[in-house]
Amino acid sequence: MKTLVCTTPGQFAYEQGAKPEIAAGRAIIRIKRIGICGTDLHAFEGTQPFFSYPRILGHELAGELVEADGAPDFQPGELVTFIPYFNCGVCIACRRGKPNCCTQMQVSGVHVDGGMAEYLSVPSYSLVHGNGLSVDELALVEPLAIGAHGVRRAAVEPGEFVLMIGAGPIGLGIMEFARIAGGQVIALDINPDRLAFCREKLGVAHTIDARSADVFEQLQTITQGDMPTVVIDATGSLKAINNSFQYMAHGARYVLVGLQKGEISFSHPEFHKREATLMSSRNATRTDFEHVIASLKAGLIDPTTYITHRVAFDAVSDQFASWLNPANGVIKAMVEVD
Repeated sequence: MKTLVCTTPGQFAYEQGAKPEIAAGRAIIRIKRIGICGTDLHAFEGTQPFFSYPRILGHELAGELVEADGAPDFQPGELVTFIPYFNCGVCIACRRGKPNCCTQMQVSGVHVDGGMAEYLSVPSYSLVHGNGLSVDELALVEPLAIGAHGVRRAAVEPGEFVLMIGAGPIGLGIMEFARIAGGQVIALDINPDRLAFCREKLGVAHTIDARSADVFEQLQTITQGDMPTVVIDATGSLKAINNSFQYMAHGARYVLVGLQKGEISFSHPEFHKREATLMSSRNATRTDFEHVIASLKAGLIDPTTYITHRVAFDAVSDQFASWLNPANGVIKAMVEVD
C-alpha cells in the first residue's frame, strides 16, 4: 500500500509499505478521508513537541472498517472514525477515567505512525461508529472533540462570556461548543479573515483584532466591565498565552488547549486576587466524541463550512507547504483517498 512519510521537517516521501494484517485486539480501516490539523502542520515545520522523524502523519480520519478483532458491535463495511489517543488502561489517569492524558500515551501520527496511508491498523477499542455521518463529517469529529473537551473542562455556563483566543480550526470548534453550552463567545485573533469567518459562518457576535491597542477596553465594553469568566487559548503562542491572563474576570477559568514548548509566566498577585483557575485540556474522551456526533446529527454544527481546500492523496506532498501560508486562507484541508 502507498504511504506518505514525513521524513524530516519540510520533507515528504511517498513509500510502499505492507498492508496491515489483522491481529488480536486490532482493527483495520481503509482510509477515505484525512483532515489536516495543526499537529500535522507543526510536525512538517519541525515545531511539534513530543515528535520524532520519520513519521506517517494523520489522525483526523474516516474510513471503511475492513476487519476487526474484539469489536463485536462493529461490522465490516461500515463507516467509522476512531479515537487516535491510544492509552495503556492501567496508569493513574486511565484508572481515574482520564485516558486522554494517559502516562504512556501514544497518539496516532505523533508517537506512532498515523493515517496518511491507504490502510491503518488501530486498537479495536478506539473504533467509533459513523452513525450515518458522511466521511467528510467523520473526519472532522476528532478536531471538534478537542473543542468539546476544552469547553467541558471550562464548565461553560449559560450566559457567561467566553473569550476564545485563536480562530483556527480547533478554536472554531471550541466556539461552536461554547455556543451550544450557552456561552456568549468573543473571538480574538490576529487574522481579519478568520474573524470574518467567525462572524459570517459561525454567527459569533463579538470579534476583536488582537493587534488592536485597546483589546482590554473592548473586552470591558462587551462584558459591561466584568471581563470574561472563561478564557480559552488555542493558539499555542507563548505571547498570546501570557498576555491573556490580564483578560480574566475575578473568579475566571483559563483553559490552555494550545501547546507550546516554553514556560508560561504571569503575575501571581494578579492571578491570586482573582482566585483564578488555570488548567490544561489535552485530547478528548469517548464522551466528547459522542457529544460531537450527537451535535452533528442534530444539526447544531455544519462541519462542511470548515473545509476550504480539498486534495487527492497523491497530491498532498506538492500542496502541503502551501497550507502553512495564511494568505491561502486555509481553515481545513481535506485529503481524499478514495
